[in-house]
Order: sequence, then C-alpha cells, then structure tokens
Amino acid sequence: MKLSKEPKYLKLKKNLQNQILSGNFQEGDKFHTESELVSAFNVSSITAIRALNELEKEGLVKRKQGVGTFVSRSRLETLVKFSDIELFHPSQDDTIVLSVTKGNHPKYLSRLGLHKTEYYYQVIRLRTAQGNPYIYHHTYLPHDFIKEAHADKEQFKSIYQLFKKDFNIIMSDEAFEETNEICLSYPEAVAEQLKLNAKEPVVLQIRTTRQKKSNRILEYIETYKRWDYYKFKISSH
Repeated sequence: MKLSKEPKYLKLKKNLQNQILSGNFQEGDKFHTESELVSAFNVSSITAIRALNELEKEGLVKRKQGVGTFVSRSRLETLVKFSDIELFHPSQDDTIVLSVTKGNHPKYLSRLGLHKTEYYYQVIRLRTAQGNPYIYHHTYLPHDFIKEAHADKEQFKSIYQLFKKDFNIIMSDEAFEETNEICLSYPEAVAEQLKLNAKEPVVLQIRTTRQKKSNRILEYIETYKRWDYYKFKISSH
C-alpha cells in the first residue's frame, strides 16, 4: 500500500511557519503576498491561499483584505513547568487523617459541580516532615467517587492511591488548575495545626482536578502550607 503524499499546501504552510518562528519576521511585519508565494515556490494560487489560511487559523498571521498579510505572532508560546521542591527526604514525610465527614455546603457543592441534592466527603489531613507539621489539607470529594466512606479512615492518607485502586484513575494524568497565594489572615485552626506564630504567613494553595474524558470534577482541595516549606522551581521545555 502506498503512503499518501503530504499535500502541497501543508508543505508550504510548514515552510512559512518555520520562517516566522525562526525569527525571520517580527510581529507586525508584512508577510509574503500570494503572488510572491506562487512565484517563489512554484505553486498554484489555491495552494498559496490555503497555506496562508492555515497560518491565520493558528494565529501566526493576520490577513487584511486589500492591504496584505501581516505577522501577528513571531514565536511559539513557551511551555513551562512548575515543580515543588521538598526540603526533606520523602521517607521523613507522614500523613495523618484527622477526619472524614459528609457535607452539603452550597459553596463546596458548587466547587465540585454537584447538584444541591447531592453531597460530598470532606477529608482533613495533616502532613508532617520529621514530626513537624507543614501542610494542612482540606479535600472535598464527590460522593460517587467514594466507595467506602465508613471504612478505616487510613485509606484516605493518599487520595491519589484511593482513586487508582477504586476507579483506575491516575490523578496525576488528569487536568487540573491550581492557584497559590501568600496569606497573612487565615482560620485559627490553620495556625494551631501548623504551629504558626502570630503574623507568620501561610501559603494557600487551591486546586481543582477534572477528569479529561468526562469533564467531571474529581477533587477540590484547599491546602495551607507553612511559608518556610514553600519552594518551587520553574523550568521550560
């Protein structure tokens, strides 16, 4: 069986894309005209127009009728990765499950995309490093993703392991959104659990994890982290 050849307009589009992304053109520069492409690449007008249309769809150029084609983006967006840097060895990390309770507060039903007639489970955990508390988790889980809510609460030490065991869901592979902010005002329970002194800041981390294939919200979590345990690295690919 013969492999189908790549269409001419795609070859031309890739060539032009490389010209833009390699820095030959800057944002706002006037780009090749259709007639210039026909002459330089020995292609038809239809091929030239289609290649330019593809570049416009990707946001690399903008076409103005009667004026010409202009570069609208001169480089690719850079993908960056944020990763937490733990200040201790993983073997020194421990998780204590403080409580597992059923709830139906409208705020958290909304965060989980649940109806007002439904409910969730709130799991409160404390993580320690070398016996010192540094993270205070408030995790909210939809009721239908908890199989045995009244079983030993130790099963909730790792929510990710629980999802994998009960539903074969790899949480680290699912879509998520996360925000981090420094707070000087927080509930007394946070100060008590994390052993914070007056006026010490805390990092509030809010994360929502959503299943890609169903778009269901799997987890909403509010995490308070001691400021002196908060360190992260940013790297690009």
